Order: sequence, then structure tokens, then C-alpha cells
Amino acid sequence: MAEISAKMVKELRTATDAPMMDCKKALVEAEGDMEAAKAILRDKGISKAVGKGDRVAAEGLVEVVVADDFKSATIAEVNSETDFVSKNEGFQNLVKETATYFHSSTHTTIEDALNGEYQTSTFGEYFTEATAKIGEKIVSRRFAKLEGDVVNGYVHSNGRVGVLIAIETDKPEELRKIAKDIAMHAAAMRPTTLSYQDFTPEYVAEETKGRIEAIKNENEELARLGKPLKNVPQFISMQQLTDDVLAGAEEAIKAELKAEGKPEKIWDKIVPGKLERFIADNTTLDKEMALLDQNYVMDDSMTIAQALAKEAKKAGASTANLVGYIRYEVGEGIEKKEAMSFAEEVAAQAGK
Repeated sequence: MAEISAKMVKELRTATDAPMMDCKKALVEAEGDMEAAKAILRDKGISKAVGKGDRVAAEGLVEVVVADDFKSATIAEVNSETDFVSKNEGFQNLVKETATYFHSSTHTTIEDALNGEYQTSTFGEYFTEATAKIGEKIVSRRFAKLEGDVVNGYVHSNGRVGVLIAIETDKPEELRKIAKDIAMHAAAMRPTTLSYQDFTPEYVAEETKGRIEAIKNENEELARLGKPLKNVPQFISMQQLTDDVLAGAEEAIKAELKAEGKPEKIWDKIVPGKLERFIADNTTLDKEMALLDQNYVMDDSMTIAQALAKEAKKAGASTANLVGYIRYEVGEGIEKKEAMSFAEEVAAQAGK
């Protein structure tokens, strides 16, 4: 029997992108014949198509697995090259299996998880074999876990968006539903962070400048069309509304009421509402990007923070804090290549 060296195995793996163990087995079966080994891998559906490695997998599905006790959950994204494959039942089952494996394992990174033991080999090898016959690049891209008193999740019906929410509370069972409802909200409203407190001062300052300039430019067009102008805010985040700023706003409101001739004895009934409007007008960044500060889609008279507080009070909870939030959307952050024309594809193939 021909001696199979590590160099030969590496060469075959480079040529086929098949798992190391499968490369070694193919070489043993082919008695060291490289071309015969490639043919064996192709016949078994393990060898990947030529050129597949540089394709971009930016479609796919997101899956969420929630523990039976709602104390932990995992979210995972598996990518395919085309949306067509993501609708395949076999692919969908593989995504669920992948998320379930990640959830049950102790691994915290994709690299460790793929190298983890699974059935008779590693999960990475199992995953490669399971996807080899699909005919396009499939990538287990990322996963994350949350733990807490109550953790729940949601995957949108198209499978492209998933969210995990963790709440710290002494009434976990009673707050499972609101946790899922908040996850549904986040799937639709796309907050990028949990609270306005997560923003850096530099980010807020830059956003303030940009947003004010954008509104001024928009107002120029509105003025040209003879339409009402938009209010130009002084601020965009609660981060900027210090005690001094709020005190100044209150004094300005009182001065306005005095100028309007409103009796001072009714000011205390008017000022809170106007101050609340001032805060709303000057926290647009928070309402767009911070989950707790967004208006709740199921009742826009409340913010997410207020909705959670309401449910906590109903449940008799002494504490209820939203402490974890993860949102995945398929393909986010992946730079897609522009599709080649037919002529370009022919030229590319001819050049190989």
C-alpha cells in the first residue's frame, strides 16, 4: 500500500476543499493517486466545485433555539449563495441542526464549535459533508448565546431576521411573553443597541451635527415648495439633556407661557407636557437606535422601557431589567459581489 504523507493530504485538501480525514481516506483508497483521489471525492459529493471558495454566501437563514426553562438561548446564522437554496427543506433542517448543536455545546466561537466533536468526527466535517451535494457555498457564519432569569427569542417568518432578549427579574415565568414581544419589536424596528447610555459622546456629537444639517437642507426644499418647515432640534439624545439643559428648557417654557398671557396658577398643568415634548423632539437618535427608548410597536404611547415596567408591575415583580439584546439579519456586513454578465462568466471560465 502506498504511503500517504501529510503533504499529499494537504495538497488534496487545497485542491478540493474537502475535510482532511476524507482526503486521507480517498488517497488510501486511490493508493496515492492524486487524480483518482479527486474523482473519489467528487463521486462521494465531498469535493467542492472549482471556484466555489471565492464565491460570496450572503443569503441564508437565521435560527433561534430557546431552552425549555427559558434561562438561555442561542441565535445562529448560516449563509448560502442564493435565496433559492435557503428555501430548500434540507438546508432549513441543517440550519436548525446547526443552531441546536451550538446551543447544546459549551463553545463560544465558530472556530471552536466547528472543531468540536460531533457524531463520528467534528461538526465542521459533518457540516461540510452535509452541504457538499447542494452545489454552492454554504457557510456557518456566526452564533451567540444569552443567559438570564428569562431569555426568549423570535425569528421573523422569512427566516432572515432573529432576535434574543434577556430580562433580569424575580418573576421570570410571568415575563416570558413580554420578552418575546420585545424581540418581535426589535426584529421590525432594527435598534442597534440596548440604551442611549451605550452611545459614545463622540458618536452623539457627530450624529448631532449630521442630523441638524440634514434637517436644514430638507427645510430649504420645503421652503421652496411652500410647505411647513421641520423643527430643527438642539440635541438628539438623552445623553445631552443634562439637568442644566432641562432646567433651561423649563424656564424657556415658562417664559413662553408668560408671554402668551397664561395665568401662572395653571402653568404646572402645562409645563410637564411641553417639557415631555421638548425631550421627545431632542432624543431622535435614541428613538431610532436604542431599544429601550423606542416607541413600542404594539402600543406606541409607551416606550419599550415603559412597556416592560407595566408588565412587571402587573406580574408583581420587584425587578425587571432588560439586560441582553442580540439581533441578527442575514447577510448584514457582508460585501456582495456584483453579478457578472454572461460574457464575463464565459471569459472567467476560459481563463481558468
